[in-house]
Amino acid sequence: MTKPATTTPGIDVLRAVEDRVLWLSSAMIHHANRVRPNPSGLKVGGHQASSASMVSIMTALWFNRLRSQDRVSVKPHASPVLHAINYLLGELDASYLPRLREFGGLQSYPSRTKDPDPADYSTGSVGIGATAPIWGAVSRRYVDTAFGGAGTGRQYSLVGDAELDEGAVWEAVLDPGVAELGEIVWIVDLNRQSLDRVVPNIAAAKLRGMFAAAGWQVIQLKYGRLLEELFAKPGGSELRQRIDGMTNPEYQRLLRCDAAELRHRLPGESPSAAAISSLVAGLDDSTLVDAIANLGGHDLAALDDAFDAIDDTRPTVIFAYTVKGYGLATKGHPQNHSALLTDAQLRELAGRVGADPDDPWRGFTEGSPEHELCRATARRLRRPELPAVAPPAVPADFGRTPSGTATTQAALGRALLDLTREAPDAARRVVTVSPDVSSTTNLGGWVNKVGVWSVQERQDWFADDAETILHWREKPTGQHIELGIAEVNLVSLLGELGATWSRWGQALLPIGVLYDPFVERALEPWSYGIYAGGQSILVGTPSGVSLAPEGGAHQSIKTPSIGLEQPGCVTYEPAFALDTEWTLLAALGRLGKPGGTSAYLRLSTRPVDQTLADVPGDPAARERRRRQVVAGAYPLRRTDDPKVTIAAMGAVVPEALDAATRLDQIGIPADVVCVTSPDLLYRAVRARQGHEQADTWILDQVFPADRATPLVTVLDGHPHTLSFLATINRVATTALGVTHFGQSGSLEDVYRHHGLDTDSIVRAALDVG
Repeated sequence: MTKPATTTPGIDVLRAVEDRVLWLSSAMIHHANRVRPNPSGLKVGGHQASSASMVSIMTALWFNRLRSQDRVSVKPHASPVLHAINYLLGELDASYLPRLREFGGLQSYPSRTKDPDPADYSTGSVGIGATAPIWGAVSRRYVDTAFGGAGTGRQYSLVGDAELDEGAVWEAVLDPGVAELGEIVWIVDLNRQSLDRVVPNIAAAKLRGMFAAAGWQVIQLKYGRLLEELFAKPGGSELRQRIDGMTNPEYQRLLRCDAAELRHRLPGESPSAAAISSLVAGLDDSTLVDAIANLGGHDLAALDDAFDAIDDTRPTVIFAYTVKGYGLATKGHPQNHSALLTDAQLRELAGRVGADPDDPWRGFTEGSPEHELCRATARRLRRPELPAVAPPAVPADFGRTPSGTATTQAALGRALLDLTREAPDAARRVVTVSPDVSSTTNLGGWVNKVGVWSVQERQDWFADDAETILHWREKPTGQHIELGIAEVNLVSLLGELGATWSRWGQALLPIGVLYDPFVERALEPWSYGIYAGGQSILVGTPSGVSLAPEGGAHQSIKTPSIGLEQPGCVTYEPAFALDTEWTLLAALGRLGKPGGTSAYLRLSTRPVDQTLADVPGDPAARERRRRQVVAGAYPLRRTDDPKVTIAAMGAVVPEALDAATRLDQIGIPADVVCVTSPDLLYRAVRARQGHEQADTWILDQVFPADRATPLVTVLDGHPHTLSFLATINRVATTALGVTHFGQSGSLEDVYRHHGLDTDSIVRAALDVG
């Protein structure tokens, strides 16, 4: 990759811009907390100290290094710095600067979808935003290989050192494929403080070793030019050893000292104390105070040197030592995380950096060197408008009617293969992702058909092995990506693949497949990806206690309600193969466009007789059934004079039908409703109550008032997921489902244990009536 060209501004001009960024970011937080009226009295918040530690790094990066094709993920607490820079570049109107954390104003943390100014990545979930550029790099490469036009560019992550405690970071760093992504650059804001304290042992050497072992280039930016010059003088080597040997808290305490106290504390009590005392005796007070805080992460020239040293053949991490609260009265204090400058301290800062507290949002004078640097930077970073390519049309129905016995999990793989034949343009946009479970989730046929995506083509040494069923052909044109057993990586990549329509104008149709019990493990990054504008399909399979022999550890319980409650997502749990096909195609049709939505499909490995679906043969009736399936439910069995209704979802529909037959035999006619989306039904109920906008026709067709009867709901999941259905017609109800951990056994034994078997449904129907 070509190294980014620098604008090489004069250091004094760059420092003046740095000062203004520090001022603006601090003043925004001050205004939100101490100036703007706050009738509720609730804490507004903001992080002046955490922002200040990033000012030098972000100034050096934006005003001297970034190109329009580069992307940056900014650590959450530095959002005011990003807004300050965008304001100076003309990307944010001054009217927003007093509106940090105000309704309709600037978000607490950078947001691609909610902030009025540019943010390449949404952040806020600690560790998730840091890793997003890794998956952004994969997505850019995928798009460029498949369709062209995504260009090149570095992917920067500005990472708080506390984020390195997050497991999501190491799942991403350690993935073998990441070592091939030379465009990745992480800059770690190593301020050695957490929310509550100075971290006693940040273990920087261990962290450097872990990145290096994963194949990353490691650059340490510890000291600035002033300290390096002192280290070269007599007594300098002793001073370096003294500072290097300090604990983090001892060093941070020195940042709070004036010159006299520094002369007393700095030499210490070692045999080197005399040499250090002699060195500092020759420094004036101002130089000594400046020197002790002269870390590499605040030295613009040292930062420039570090950027020059980046090796674009592998990912790079720069450990930039910084001071939390650098340039503020609160610098280095253990409790400065949420501390706010007083009015007097803010005015002192204004005087020091040449700002006016009575006119806080004043820009640089037109024609000044600083103003010209901002204009030149804005021109350099301006991105051309990319015309969005609308995703190809996805068919609604392949026209097949499955027969025999099948599982909804197997129907997924079959539908993907059918898509390659019936709609090849749409199929070319599909990319699947899984964590080492391709074969066990029935993606084998799809993988054989489309191949595995890889940065470079690799030889398949088992291609000529007659007993090899799953062919692992790795090539840049493949459409399946496997990341090892790391669910966080999977859904993080899924989110970025689902955002390519808005980043590079090329829509992908991403589908992630993982074992359903592990959806909860992946929930935070999945939700983050949706919040950030990623549109994708997450498939959880196999699911529920229907995975009977696997035992409680692999039996999901809460996932149906998780899908119902997740914003920006439609959830489906089909009972039959054709329902799976229809809901998958509908979900694919919602991806890759403004106003699109993600989807969650919960599938099963339980073999089910497909004739139970009783699919209408008449084309118009079939289409009516399809529309109902996609809208959330359909009447599977109607009787002339129903006394009870059984609403069942997913794998337990056969038991519901069996129960209805037995109830008929004892004189209690029963309707059976097959629920495919509790999510869409709940939205319809809320819309009918006037709480939101949604179609309500499905309620009239499936739960008409003239057929209202006592209701039994049943699903392989927590019973409260469907209990709201009783409110449609305000009928008596009882809810069956799973409320405690499962155990191994036959399907019959496990269903009986949880009260999902036919006998339990019959008893519930008799009791509710």
